[in-house]
Amino acid sequence: MPVTISVRTDSRIQMVDITASVQGEVSKAGVSDGICVVYVLHTTAGITINEGADPAVCQDIIAKLNELVPPNAGYRHMEGNADSHIKASLMGSSVTLLVENGRLVLGTWQKIFFCEFDGPRSRRVYIKVS
Repeated sequence: MPVTISVRTDSRIQMVDITASVQGEVSKAGVSDGICVVYVLHTTAGITINEGADPAVCQDIIAKLNELVPPNAGYRHMEGNADSHIKASLMGSSVTLLVENGRLVLGTWQKIFFCEFDGPRSRRVYIKVS
């Protein structure tokens, strides 16, 4: 059964490090070796794994996404958040991680980021460990 964690964002576009929360759920699940899937059920938010040591990396990713997919660029979607849907599609809605010895297998600098593209909002992230 998947568990849900809440992520609260405070700006329209934001990357939030959720690594500790995901690891906490892995620990609670008691799985020593297996798989962890992190899944976002929102069409204007995504998930990614990238460097978490230097906050400039997230700033650069956001800046490049805004350059590639600017807001208010004549999209047909009537809600005014078409750029958010496109950015979420580019990032993806899930990541799958290995679990070894009860720990997420991540590289030295890797973190799991929830990517908000239509905030601020309160969002849900689903985690399944098996």
